Amino acid sequence: MSIDTKPSSVQMAEDGLKGECAATQEGENNENKSCVQTVSSNGEAIGEEQTLSKRQKKKLLKQQKWEEERELRKQRRKERKQQRREQRQNNPEEGGEAQGFKKRLRREVTPSSLRLVVDCSFDDLMLIKDVRKLHKQIQRCYAENRRALHPVQFYLTSMGGQLRQSMDEKDKGWVNWKDINIKSEHYSDLMAKEELVYLTSDSPNVLEELDQKKAYVIGGLVDHNHHKGITFEKAKELGIEHAQLPLSSFVKMNSRKVLAVNHVFEIILAYLEKGSWQEAFFTVLPQRKGAVAVEQDGANLQGKEDSDSDSDAETSEQTTKDLKS
Repeated sequence: MSIDTKPSSVQMAEDGLKGECAATQEGENNENKSCVQTVSSNGEAIGEEQTLSKRQKKKLLKQQKWEEERELRKQRRKERKQQRREQRQNNPEEGGEAQGFKKRLRREVTPSSLRLVVDCSFDDLMLIKDVRKLHKQIQRCYAENRRALHPVQFYLTSMGGQLRQSMDEKDKGWVNWKDINIKSEHYSDLMAKEELVYLTSDSPNVLEELDQKKAYVIGGLVDHNHHKGITFEKAKELGIEHAQLPLSSFVKMNSRKVLAVNHVFEIILAYLEKGSWQEAFFTVLPQRKGAVAVEQDGANLQGKEDSDSDSDAETSEQTTKDLKS
């Protein structure tokens, strides 16, 4: 019995066709695979085959483009810098006036010898969300003091615990803050007892004038009135002077008299600049407090609306810039 066999040329053609089909199938299976080439920290290329989505591919191409244009961006920065330099050289009068104006502004700033202390010893009485609010209020105090006409000697005392942790996590640049004294010690260990005045709304004493030789302490506590009177009790316990701002003498409010840390701080800065408690209050107090001037000459004077938002809200763009300066 004989068996027919195909010519060798036909067999070869069929084998070629099968190989082509296999290659096509393999290409379809690997349609979503691509070889990703990354660069290690020492500059060596690393090839790794992995499956990439369209979004990953797009992100990779964007990153590669950014890397390729690095030198171009650097060159453009140099060109812009050179253009500004040439403009200053071609217009020396304009440049001189601008620099002179900045210098005049700096000379007008007269630092005050008055000390303002934020007492951060209440850390264990606050929830972490309230500690973060205090952190934002301290940021505001720092920024306002940096741009004040009469900046005070700013102290943060008993610094540590949750507050330090929050600042480390949310604002790593705080360790580079300028013109501020950040201490882990309690304020009573840093300053003489006779120099200290605790500012608390529970005090029966009303502050009429500021003494440049004194150190005024603000309680660093955000507790929504859960620990009412605690700062007053602390002041009595330590045997130091205490007083409240003369708020009731100048302002009527539709809310409680307890102010945020940054509001007390800013009011004192405003008083040092304006020399008037009333102007200081209405410059700083936010609109939500409903501040109205007490009756003067038979009429109620509406307090000036303040554009500042609640101190518990996010710090403004200007504050952020000041923190970076």
